[in-house]
Amino acid sequence: MSESMLNMWISFAGMGLLILAIGLIVLARHKLKGFLSVMVSFLAYVSLFLGGIIILYIVFSGPTI
Repeated sequence: MSESMLNMWISFAGMGLLILAIGLIVLARHKLKGFLSVMVSFLAYVSLFLGGIIILYIVFSGPTI
């Protein structure tokens, strides 16, 4: 697998984590209450942070050939 294809799959994973974070935040704020809401929100913010780090890595790694 080439470096370009690997970067593509890594970026898909980052975008998936960002989409997961959006869904979990909506779920935690509108459907859940109490401790479960806090745990789901924590998981969402961890996903948001990891997805952001992955996307930053892909963007700043530069173009591949």
